[in-house]
Amino acid sequence: MTTREWTCEAACPRVDVFLAEKSGLTRSAAARRCDEGSVTVNGAPCRKRDPLRAGDVVTLTEPDPVPAGARPQDIPLTIVYEDDDLLVVNKPKGMVVHPAPGNPDGTLVNALLAHCGDSLSGINGVIRPGIVHRIDKDTSGLLIVAKNDRAHQFLARQIKEHSFIREYEAVVYGRLREDEGTIDAPIGRHPVKRKQMAVGGAAAREAVTHWRVVARYEGFTHVALRLETGRTHQIRVHMASIGHPVAGDPLYGPRKVITALHGQCLHARRIGFVHPDGREMLFDSDLPDYFVKFLQSLTRE
Repeated sequence: MTTREWTCEAACPRVDVFLAEKSGLTRSAAARRCDEGSVTVNGAPCRKRDPLRAGDVVTLTEPDPVPAGARPQDIPLTIVYEDDDLLVVNKPKGMVVHPAPGNPDGTLVNALLAHCGDSLSGINGVIRPGIVHRIDKDTSGLLIVAKNDRAHQFLARQIKEHSFIREYEAVVYGRLREDEGTIDAPIGRHPVKRKQMAVGGAAAREAVTHWRVVARYEGFTHVALRLETGRTHQIRVHMASIGHPVAGDPLYGPRKVITALHGQCLHARRIGFVHPDGREMLFDSDLPDYFVKFLQSLTRE
């Protein structure tokens, strides 16, 4: 991460105006950094339209530069469905979706470039070709990839309108008392821990997660979850916010590591959407071995 800091010498009507002038960013890029929670004033989260007073300290924190493009790599893929417009992939636990600092290759995108060649949507640029939505590195399960811009826009619209079905299964710490529930709490960037999100964090946006209990175990609960929205780390943040973080979660769970999991026990089990040709499509995936073995290691109530 790279951090830059400026002290405001005179009052300024807006943070994004000041940031654009000092950083060399365009006005729209400066506003976007504020919305993303990358900007603080005197160490506190801010909005792009907030005014500044003389003496205020504005801090911009940005990720390190990423590679200019991804390269094809012959990495095995589990493809559930494929046609000329899209494909559905069952991503294994431990695979990063697209290149980023610390993970320049070996990603799903590298594998897709080898499999699809040039037939991927270019809307998300050369680092994330075809990627309509993401799941975390240590979350396994189903992911949809667009092969052209028309399909990408069609699918992205469904996600925006909350008509895209995304259902997960997880094991969480503790015993959930109710059999089902809904968490309706906005999520934004954590004000201090830059790699984390938080309920009510900087530039928080609407986030809704529905959950129901599948089975209860000694010290853990197996749950099914359905997303209305798709914020970064949404399930992990929401479950932690009610005192039941996802088992094995290194960011939001207890410090004690569950060595059998090597990361959170979270699987994207089902996705459903309308195909660009008008067909309604629904795909399911079995729980992976790591998930099943962890359940088998628990004592059921």
